[in-house]
Amino acid sequence: MATPDAGLPGAEGVEPAPWAQLEAPARLLLQALQAGPEGARRGLGVLRALGSRGWEPFDWGRLLEALCREEPVVQGPDGRLELKPLLLRLPRICQRNLMSLLMAVRPSLPESGLLSVLQIAQQDLAPDPDAWLRALGELLRRDLGVGTSMEGASPLSEKCQRQLQSLCRGLGLGGRRLKSPQAPDPEEEENRDSQQPGKRRKDSEEEAASPEGNRVPKRLRCWEEEEDHEKERPEHKSLEFLADGGSASPIKDQPVMGVKTGEDGSNLDDAKGLAESLELPKAIQDQLPRLQQLLKTLEEGLEGLEDAPPVELQLLHECSPSQQMDLLCAQLQLPQLSDLGLLRLCTWLLALSPDLSLSNATVLTRSLFLGRILSLTSSASRLLTTALTSFCAKYTYPVCSALLDPVLQAPGTGPAQTELLCCLVKTESLEPDAQVLMLGQILELPWKEETFLVLQSLLERQVEMTPEKFSVLMEKLCKKGLAATTSMAYAKLMLTVMTKYQANITETQRLGLAMALEPNTTFLRKSLKAALKHLGP
Repeated sequence: MATPDAGLPGAEGVEPAPWAQLEAPARLLLQALQAGPEGARRGLGVLRALGSRGWEPFDWGRLLEALCREEPVVQGPDGRLELKPLLLRLPRICQRNLMSLLMAVRPSLPESGLLSVLQIAQQDLAPDPDAWLRALGELLRRDLGVGTSMEGASPLSEKCQRQLQSLCRGLGLGGRRLKSPQAPDPEEEENRDSQQPGKRRKDSEEEAASPEGNRVPKRLRCWEEEEDHEKERPEHKSLEFLADGGSASPIKDQPVMGVKTGEDGSNLDDAKGLAESLELPKAIQDQLPRLQQLLKTLEEGLEGLEDAPPVELQLLHECSPSQQMDLLCAQLQLPQLSDLGLLRLCTWLLALSPDLSLSNATVLTRSLFLGRILSLTSSASRLLTTALTSFCAKYTYPVCSALLDPVLQAPGTGPAQTELLCCLVKTESLEPDAQVLMLGQILELPWKEETFLVLQSLLERQVEMTPEKFSVLMEKLCKKGLAATTSMAYAKLMLTVMTKYQANITETQRLGLAMALEPNTTFLRKSLKAALKHLGP
């Protein structure tokens, strides 16, 4: 995975991310954990995406071992070297999200490796120890039976407990469901029940009917009833992306009968009522005029292109869920930016720290690029190409989910769109794991002429893939043989596979290729037969 500033103008000399030397799956996971407060959810999405796209089962043992491995790092103004484990070199938000993720997947973790990580976290001598990290670590230690606190004691500090109690009391004023579950006075309960004999009889029946005679507290029953009622209301259904993750794969928007959609796949009816149903955070509403003025300056030129991103762009991190980002993009009219302004804005977005969440990056990708690409009638400008390839180098997954599928499946996709996608998949800044991610996305799509061209450009890079993924590729290629007998794009794709991936092709797959190529009528037929002969026994 590209380091955070990979592919950016002026990025030379920037220190790589702490996880830069890890294997591809671990790099993808730790990058997802950088996604602000939603990082743990993004991490779960990445794990699901890796599992569904043919990767080997995620090796938690190797990651936990890597987190404990000490490496020399430069510390302090005097430049002294110190040995420091990877866990303590991660950004604080990444450490928090990692601990939350470890809690979610604890049953699948090797106990010895988890204990080592927790010991290192406990030894953190940072001048400003993080209370959340301490609490999460304590909860994990308790789960492992090595908790350091008294049984039943809260892992939260006394100050945090007081603040939490105060918050619960404040929330209780706004609705019955958020009131603190204080224990009822037994005498009051007895007096109240004596005045309501029918109620006492009904409660007794409920208690007898419950499994093992365990009676559910009345206050909790009220909460459960309210929660069940809310689950039935459609407006409470989640519309967010990634479970995160995940897929790491996001939930794709499915077209609905009777709903108008724009050429970028957006729901026009929803867009019309978006401002009425959602509100931007007040901090962004207050800064909206400054953001709009900032975008106007992007059209003036590329002077100062390497400047740090304006502080106003930090407000993008406050847009959650992603529907707020949709609303912000609409109000800022991002699709109307010129290619010049687009490149300048992307340069700033790529330099933001912390990174954008995957869901927000996906929304920005769709707003900045999708409509612009679909409307191309000639080759994309160099400014647009540079902006897209740079953004893809850092946010590969958002670009794949927001662009590859919609562009390749759009009915109006032509040479201009195909040329740009071919340029995108061939860019030198794409790391091997990003290439595999793109390949997995393409393998899931229905194939047509444009898909052959893009896939052939990608496979020219000799993508490193598992035998399972290669089998999927070969199966789809052989199935398309009869339908693509006159397709030059298909013939070139087959020739690339047989020459670049000769060592991967099994005897069974060779026989499948022979059957698929038999009816081919292109002028590459002889070259295809010769390449096939080199595969044979």
